[in-house]
Amino acid sequence: MDTITLENIRLYAYHGCLEEETLIGSDYRVDVEVEARLEKAAISDELGDTADYVTMHRIVKEEMKIPSKLLEHVARRIALRILEEIPMVQGGNVKVAKINPPIGGDVASVSMKYRFSR
Repeated sequence: MDTITLENIRLYAYHGCLEEETLIGSDYRVDVEVEARLEKAAISDELGDTADYVTMHRIVKEEMKIPSKLLEHVARRIALRILEEIPMVQGGNVKVAKINPPIGGDVASVSMKYRFSR
């Protein structure tokens, strides 16, 4: 199995359990790593033979626009969309990080990594 990784997708979104988080929003970072058999793409040099990272980026942007209370929920939605829209993806993980979360302390970020597979 081969791997494609999108690292440090930077977005502004409105996730969280606190009302102020859904009103003010926050900075987020998303990493996506998918596993697929990419030998055909390596030989053919054709976009149609690979797991298109432009599609993955679009999915991340669209799902991050939908407010959620939990990072786990957002990550799962991203994973399910990737599996639905890119059939060659066999699994991977989605990491969603909230930058400078409002948790009453000096914390750079809080993140969760959601692992998925077919």
